[in-house]
Amino acid sequence: MARNEQLIRQHKLLQLLEISRFGRTLEELKGELIADLGLSTLHERTVRRDVEALQAAGFDIQSDTVERGKVYKLGANNTGVHEIGISATELIALSIGRELLYPLLGTQYWRGIETFWNKIQETVPNGVFDHYTNYRKTLHVFGTPSKTYEKHEGMLKTINRAILEHRIVEIEYEPTGKPVSTRRVEPYGLAVYQSSIYVIAANPEIDDPTDRLRNWKLDRFKKATALDEYFKPDPEVDVSKYLGRSIGIFSGDHPTDVRIKLGQRAAGWVREDPWHPEQKLEFNDDGSAVLTVPASHPREVLPKVLSLGTDAEVIGPSEFRDAVAEAVTELASRYESAGQSAAG
Repeated sequence: MARNEQLIRQHKLLQLLEISRFGRTLEELKGELIADLGLSTLHERTVRRDVEALQAAGFDIQSDTVERGKVYKLGANNTGVHEIGISATELIALSIGRELLYPLLGTQYWRGIETFWNKIQETVPNGVFDHYTNYRKTLHVFGTPSKTYEKHEGMLKTINRAILEHRIVEIEYEPTGKPVSTRRVEPYGLAVYQSSIYVIAANPEIDDPTDRLRNWKLDRFKKATALDEYFKPDPEVDVSKYLGRSIGIFSGDHPTDVRIKLGQRAAGWVREDPWHPEQKLEFNDDGSAVLTVPASHPREVLPKVLSLGTDAEVIGPSEFRDAVAEAVTELASRYESAGQSAAG
């Protein structure tokens, strides 16, 4: 565990030295490491040993004495590490990805995106960047939300550190419409889904190993504290595989194949914009189709089916069909009441 913590500190040290034009004192480095890594304490001699270890590993870290004391900074031998060749097309692709990640604004991830983007702009020849600027005007990105996670930056640092160190996190969590409760979770990873960040974590209170992994929406976190308690990661947990099993964020180990009858227009839309990479569309002669798609919860299917209006009907299983039927009945009742009120 200590070795892992040392690697994390040293990686962060290199990042801090990279963005420092005039160097950092050991005291300044210590303060920034505590803030960025969410540490409670850190001794200055530990920072000195980390700097010396990086120097021994071949990094050109030089020291100089200035008015505020002895400072450390990256030497000229490291400047060539970030020199890259990039085309206008590659710049366009990168800038599109950057715009799609706006929800991460204010987090440590966004700072990494911005520093890398700034390095590229400073590195590429003016002609290439001018060519990129002209062609970038032909492609626009819309639909990205104004939502950001700036106020969650501290919690994200804590959770990210806990994931790397396999530490249990105590959270104050407020589900929609429910009071705040204190939970203990074992974090495995983070996921970005439809502009929201989720923490993929096991709930140790659940005994069934196939049902312990849950998705906790970061918006609902009021507080997150990394405890001095560690958990043993389950070697069977594959976060990427777990998230890919369903059409939404309600992923689970046992998704259900949901069958949906689609009219001609809806079938065309779903073919153009698939709900899931493993979906199946069985077309009829009249252009209608039956969609089979994996889902872990009726709430994943409900908004998608309702968005297609009368062009979509859930065939089964009954749990999913009943959920849509209940929502449609409630909506019909509300609109009927509203219509009567308006007529009166």
